[in-house]
Amino acid sequence: MKHDPSALRQRAAAHRAMALAALRADSSRSVRLHRYNDHMAKARALEAEVLA
Repeated sequence: MKHDPSALRQRAAAHRAMALAALRADSSRSVRLHRYNDHMAKARALEAEVLA
């Protein structure tokens, strides 16, 4: 099922923003890194879906 590419790009941008916010959060380093990596993986997957 194909999704709207602009909507996927917006979601990817939102996940990138959440990833950067995770780095600035008041949490332990390991938690911040885990949240950053999780959001960036989701952003990369969404961008890959746009390119597919």
